Amino acid sequence: MLARLMGLCAIVPTTLILTVSFLVLVVVRKVESGALKIFGYVVTALLWLSAMLILSGGIFTLATGKCPMQKMMMQKQEMVCRKMMDKSMMDKPMMGKPMMERSKIHEMKQ
Repeated sequence: MLARLMGLCAIVPTTLILTVSFLVLVVVRKVESGALKIFGYVVTALLWLSAMLILSGGIFTLATGKCPMQKMMMQKQEMVCRKMMDKSMMDKPMMGKPMMERSKIHEMKQ
């Protein structure tokens, strides 16, 4: 239930991004240079695109209860842990291999 409610947190960044895009559009109206106007419209389009992506991620989280980035973050963490284990275990002998053969161990017990 808590994971689904985390989707509501997407409203805040979406609102902030849309507010910034509105301010960019207000500034673009006052600018007389053609190149700056085009740049302002491009920035606004990119801000709207990012707001849509964030909002769609929040809607997905609300609908399914699964975080879209959680699986990728878990895979990344597993890769980092494997690399660390490989580096730290390179110089140590394997613990799974017995040091003596079983027949010698049996002979020593007798």
